[in-house]
Amino acid sequence: MSTPEHFQEEAFTTRFNGRTVLRILQQGLPHWPYMAAFLASVALTSLLDAYFTFLGKQIIDEAILAGDRALLARLVAEYAALIGVQAVLVFGFITSAGRLGERVQYELRRQMFEKLQTLSLSYFDRTPVGWLMSRVTSDSQRVSELVSWGFLDTVWGITNILAAFTFMFYIHWQMALAVVWVIPVLLGVAGGFRRRILGEYRTVRRMNSQITGAFNENITGVRVVKALGREEANLAEFAQLTGRMQRAAFRAAWLSALFLPTVQLISAVGVGTVLWYGGWQFQVGGMSVGSIQAFVSYITFMLWPIQEMARIYAEMQQSIAAGERIFSLLDAVPEIQDRPGAVDPGSLRSDIVFHRVSFWYEPDKPVLQAFSLHVRQGETVALVGPTGAGKSTIVNLLCRFYEPREGEIRIHGRDYREFTLHGLQSRIGMVLQTPHLFSGTVRENIHYGRLDATDAEVEAAARAVGAHDFICQLEKGYDTDVGEGGILLSVGQKQLISLARAVLADPDIFIMDEATSSVDTLTEALIQRGMERLLEGRTSFIIAHRLSTVRRADRIVVIRDGRIVEMGTHPELIRARGHYYRLYIQQFREEQGRALEEALHPA
Repeated sequence: MSTPEHFQEEAFTTRFNGRTVLRILQQGLPHWPYMAAFLASVALTSLLDAYFTFLGKQIIDEAILAGDRALLARLVAEYAALIGVQAVLVFGFITSAGRLGERVQYELRRQMFEKLQTLSLSYFDRTPVGWLMSRVTSDSQRVSELVSWGFLDTVWGITNILAAFTFMFYIHWQMALAVVWVIPVLLGVAGGFRRRILGEYRTVRRMNSQITGAFNENITGVRVVKALGREEANLAEFAQLTGRMQRAAFRAAWLSALFLPTVQLISAVGVGTVLWYGGWQFQVGGMSVGSIQAFVSYITFMLWPIQEMARIYAEMQQSIAAGERIFSLLDAVPEIQDRPGAVDPGSLRSDIVFHRVSFWYEPDKPVLQAFSLHVRQGETVALVGPTGAGKSTIVNLLCRFYEPREGEIRIHGRDYREFTLHGLQSRIGMVLQTPHLFSGTVRENIHYGRLDATDAEVEAAARAVGAHDFICQLEKGYDTDVGEGGILLSVGQKQLISLARAVLADPDIFIMDEATSSVDTLTEALIQRGMERLLEGRTSFIIAHRLSTVRRADRIVVIRDGRIVEMGTHPELIRARGHYYRLYIQQFREEQGRALEEALHPA
């Protein structure tokens, strides 16, 4: 059970900076009506909260202590009316913030999904699936919460503090100056805690991605896990991952818990200052009872949002760390892109020339070395050779999933990098060793080859590759659900459906990469009949370990260590008694041995 720890630690070591927060908040700008509505509602609610305290001072000093019943009735009525106004404002900002959060989350997920469609295959080779899933799911939710509720709490807190100080200076500016020291002290405390809390939550998010990846690997590979008896070992590895995440989360929670009582202690000192200085001012006639009560309320009113922000601060740090990861995905640059002036080839029905192509995934480990091959239009070429010889790399380069490090691939006599990616890749069909089917019905999966095809064309494609008979025997025929990844079908059935999908797409170039290596000989014969229909008139590349699959190819190319060591038809290579001959004889003996073993010991 592998974990992509090196990848993640390498990608996320940046320190906190305001650019990330600003970029997160910018996600709300396209939805400015909702943002403006809830900001205005929050600001007015905070102002009313501050005014209620000032109104309480007036009720005490000017109505109750002065014995003015008429004024008392008017002020109480004003208080009640403003409570009703505030209730409407609270409903408004909660509704607006909720809508803003949902729209931001939707847009983030759309942007990430769109970005994933543009990234090169190399990005997916080095990026764990669990990492990507965490970005699209939990991280997008955290960022949307920061844009809506986090932004709301921040604006609410700042407005409360400013409104409180405004009224405090209006009531008694000397007393206001006596307690103004509270704010810089609190800001200093917050700054001291911020870096450590953020660091711990970065660790939590990193471990969460590794746990998600471990879950994904264990579930998708459950058959291998059970076959090899890896349950206990996987459980031990998983326990280590969850233990590390638990310790990091505990440290972050401990820091957050320490933050809150620290703020409360500072608040108590501020209230004590007011009571001491206000009591002295009352004795000399400088302050009224209502003013002292208002100052105590304003300090509590001012510090309470700071205490609340201490509570939500950890959540904000998680959102910031999540934002960093989302933006790392959105900022990823595809390694393979259209060149300026790239054109649509119109058709790929042309000779294909590999001219001294060299390629490596790692600089010190060459896969292809000055590889040259001229494939005529309509020719079927089989690529054979030992594992790691470079066969799949050749077709991956042809599909432009990767590009040559040196040399070039020519189509229509031009470097294929002069063509658009879509124009090239949309005209290439591929069937893999493990075909991928999407959740849905058989019809929908074949339809995926050409979305504008009719149901009659879908069935015609299935008939052409010999898939129609078994499809009709399914419970609901073409409307049978295949399950996630085609789990409800056999490997051979999935291969036939993928062949039908390729026939429907009508590609100019067809690639079959080990498509029959995981099926029995009877299914292989059925697939080969389907291939004959698919290969008609198309330039085709076949990769297979079973040499019986490649015997009918127009040309067989034997590859070893990234170079061509033999080339010719099946009879020519057998007569040459070289590499291909030895491979063929060895495989023939192995197949005969298995057949004899099955005859002597039938299942």
